[in-house]
Amino acid sequence: MKKAPFFIAAGACLALAGVLRFALIGYGTLALFLAAAAVCLALYGLLPRKFRIMLTILIGLGLLVFAVGEVPVLRAAGGTPEFDADWLIVLGAGVNGEAPSLSMLDRLSAAEDYLRAHPDCKVILSGGQGGDERISEAEAMRRWLTARGMPEERILCEDQSRSTAENLANSLPLIPDGQRAAIAVCSSEYHLYRAQLLARREGYAVGAIPARTALPVLRLNYFLREGLGALYYHIVDRG
Repeated sequence: MKKAPFFIAAGACLALAGVLRFALIGYGTLALFLAAAAVCLALYGLLPRKFRIMLTILIGLGLLVFAVGEVPVLRAAGGTPEFDADWLIVLGAGVNGEAPSLSMLDRLSAAEDYLRAHPDCKVILSGGQGGDERISEAEAMRRWLTARGMPEERILCEDQSRSTAENLANSLPLIPDGQRAAIAVCSSEYHLYRAQLLARREGYAVGAIPARTALPVLRLNYFLREGLGALYYHIVDRG
């Protein structure tokens, strides 16, 4: 067997992983998968045949385990866009200084479309302030929506959360008891499965409004990350 193609492919994967990890922002999971692929390719070039067979079996088992986490993430990505909610909880994403990140803009655009189509629905904007953010995620989202004519009286802000679990744990109690029958969560499509799991952990079944991630490669990165996150939730963090 010629070994050179394996080493060339391994080098290409490792180089691309380095670019994604150190030269770009938000592609860490994809870089990790590429680095793992580089290691596997290098091993295929180094190992004798019987060990390559064992490696192939291990890779297959690993992919099968990963699929257990990834498939439900993919299935949930379509959300329930026709859901008629009384309250919409928009989950925050990063803020660049005071400007919404690309992921936040994707979520805000989907939330705005939903709120305009459902004029009686009120919204909770959920997200705290990170160390490198000048304002909270909730405030960044409030400014964006009100600048586009969304009435202040339709908006509540929850600005203490630092994670998805806190987003939901802090936002759901803000909804009056009599209005908790129809609640939807708006987030990136890859994020909806975990968001709904965490809402159920708080005792609520919620609708899901998907925000399509604008950049395809970034979408791939986050779908891979959420597959790992789903496995972690079910194995380690079941609450």
